[in-house]
Amino acid sequence: METLSIAKQFALAARPVAVKPLGEGFINDTFVVESDGGPRYLLQRKNHNVFPDVPAMMDNIVAVTEHIKAKVTDPMRETLSVVPAKDGKPYYRDPDGNYWAVCLFIEGTRTFDKADSAELARQGGIGIGRFQALLSDFDRPLAEVIKGFHDIRWRFVQWDASLAADKAGRVKDLKEEISWIESRRDRMLGFWKMVEDGELPRSVTHNDTKLSNILFDAKSGKVLCAIDLDTVMSSTALNDVGDAIRSYANKTFEDDPDYSAVGIDLEIYAAWMAGYLSERKDSLSEKEKEWLAFAPLYITYEQVLRFLMDYIDGDTYYKIKYPEHNLVRTRSQYALLQSMEAEYPEMQRIVKDLLG
Repeated sequence: METLSIAKQFALAARPVAVKPLGEGFINDTFVVESDGGPRYLLQRKNHNVFPDVPAMMDNIVAVTEHIKAKVTDPMRETLSVVPAKDGKPYYRDPDGNYWAVCLFIEGTRTFDKADSAELARQGGIGIGRFQALLSDFDRPLAEVIKGFHDIRWRFVQWDASLAADKAGRVKDLKEEISWIESRRDRMLGFWKMVEDGELPRSVTHNDTKLSNILFDAKSGKVLCAIDLDTVMSSTALNDVGDAIRSYANKTFEDDPDYSAVGIDLEIYAAWMAGYLSERKDSLSEKEKEWLAFAPLYITYEQVLRFLMDYIDGDTYYKIKYPEHNLVRTRSQYALLQSMEAEYPEMQRIVKDLLG
């Protein structure tokens, strides 16, 4: 079906008249829907290969956004507004089996791809902190839309199977890189056990906390809301912290082949943490505060493992631009992890000072 016909399957406030592509999504395909005298909408084709249960994913998004709407002063701008299909479901499935969803286009906004200043990093921290704070009392179960996301015990099940299968015949040449993973296995499992045992509580987490998933008001420049909620699930809040710092605070890009250029930018780290804790300082548990600075090490380590595992598997998950791309990603992220490990005492001190 053409996209205009898809848009007509939803309960829009006005008749849709045009549909135009928006951006180049790595997972979903996104379009802007123009309506006849009414508001604009975002139409997305959800990737059911990445998200095998799109209905459950959309139920998560509806539950979370409704909870936020009940607590904010401008509910149409401070979170996404899901528009149901004409049958009342929060999605439409076309005759080819593709899943589609619509939300209201929030006008007068902008996004950023990179935190090129401490202030922008601080604002990003505010965005994720506020998202978590608004949902800190959310008590409904959420579906696990991606199995074992940030669960290092599950990642090790995959890792061990990958090493045993050695599908691309590359294991023999990766002794050093494999040792990076194995030498830290017990430490990372120890961290995750605190989540499994409830010492680190589970709550609503965004799970994709890059800066481009924070929406800013175009006039004031202030944070409006977190967007791209497909990966909303229940886990430790520290996963969002670690993912954000890995994304924001790397001095270069994640697949930079110049490993000497890789490292954690402590100014950006401190700014993001300051913004985050301005929203979450009073609602985090003492155990969460204790392990806050470790979260970036945990998530960066997981990413080293995932890049290397994909290289061992023959590059079946991440898109690559050249044959060694996943290996370069592995080594670059490992350089970031080493930088974090070296700066860990300072990272802890910064958090301690911010907590007072």
